[in-house]
Amino acid sequence: MTKATYAKNSSVSKLSAKSVIAKSEDGTIQITFTIPYSVVKQKRDEVLKELTKDISVPGFRKGKAPRQKAEAKIPKDTVIETLLQKLLPKLLADAINEHKIKPATYPKFELIKAKEGENWQIRATTCELPRIELGDYKKTITGASRTKGIWTPDKGEVDEKKKKPSQEEKEQEIIKILIESVDVKLPKVLIDEEVNNRLSSLLERIEKLGLTLEGYLASVGKSSESLRQEYEKQAKDAISLTLILNKVAVEEKVNISEDEIDKVLRTSAKDEKDFEKLNTPEQRRLIEATLTRRWALDSLASLL
Repeated sequence: MTKATYAKNSSVSKLSAKSVIAKSEDGTIQITFTIPYSVVKQKRDEVLKELTKDISVPGFRKGKAPRQKAEAKIPKDTVIETLLQKLLPKLLADAINEHKIKPATYPKFELIKAKEGENWQIRATTCELPRIELGDYKKTITGASRTKGIWTPDKGEVDEKKKKPSQEEKEQEIIKILIESVDVKLPKVLIDEEVNNRLSSLLERIEKLGLTLEGYLASVGKSSESLRQEYEKQAKDAISLTLILNKVAVEEKVNISEDEIDKVLRTSAKDEKDFEKLNTPEQRRLIEATLTRRWALDSLASLL
């Protein structure tokens, strides 16, 4: 079930474009843009002017041929692709600001209508992250541990026949409890993106081994459908766990220091030059996010 809202006109090169947004209950968002043909024509002229600079026409120097002759040598798909590269960033930014949405993934775009002399229509599909309701997660963890017979400090002496669980065993139990107890409604588009990433990675690995997908599936006794189902379950659990641990970190007010991030970078770097190469804002954000979730998991494991 979806609901649609209409945006005010968004500016594209001082001209207008209308966007309509539809949100599904699972967080999937579709934005349909209607772009006036006047905007399309203006941008297309700019694109063609740029593209013809690199076109060679017999009898003329590169970039000096009559425009009509040069344009005739440019594939239509190339013009449309370049035109969309010019239009989409501005359209998307305006829609995000207008509707106050926070896309969790970069949208997939679909050209719905692109007829000469008529307004164009483009659909963007993305999603927002779900709200996570943890409830009394600490109580849930300690309660589950008692039910399953896991040793906790309040149980007193450890049974000689039952060894105290290792850190890894505690973490695995925490992960299982969190995934089972916290209901996370993930957008299908988010799961599909992760599944496709995993499938692409698998294909890359088996191709390096000189195998085909069919041959690999036969060797492991799986079908393409069962493999995708398996990856969907893995993707859902992995994304859910990431979101849950991020929420736990917020609840526990986790703050990773710059020194901690530097320490990880220096451990990974071979020398000072390598450190400078690795020390990028994007890499620091990635390390901070990883350390934050690591802290949250360690904190929860200490409850067992």
